[in-house]
Amino acid sequence: MKEVMAIIRQNKVNQTKEALVKEGFPAFTCLKVLGRGKKTVDLSLIQDIVDSGEMPISTAGEALTEPTRLISKRFFTLIVEDDDVDKVVSIIIDTNTTDNAGDGKIFILPIEESIRVRSGEKNADAF
Repeated sequence: MKEVMAIIRQNKVNQTKEALVKEGFPAFTCLKVLGRGKKTVDLSLIQDIVDSGEMPISTAGEALTEPTRLISKRFFTLIVEDDDVDKVVSIIIDTNTTDNAGDGKIFILPIEESIRVRSGEKNADAF
């Protein structure tokens, strides 16, 4: 068993849920989280946006003064059989790729054991 953890854009939650359920993975947990990647503010990009009129100078100023601002994201976690990891990862990537920085990250961890609280069932029987 493996845990597949994914951090995605908040506007991709419904599409991700629907895609996972459609492909046979209805059991997951989704949380609201705040975080940031390692990319820093590109000052020239902000200046170009301000110059084009797409962003007011006050918003640009806010972006410039908070280079470490945390971004609202969503955190999905699923426990799946080893054979299903590649399929789940593909679903998440296909659903969340916009080809822009900030699309997300996926982490895969081993699960030693799982136990259903109600019945005491273990491992594959527990999920």
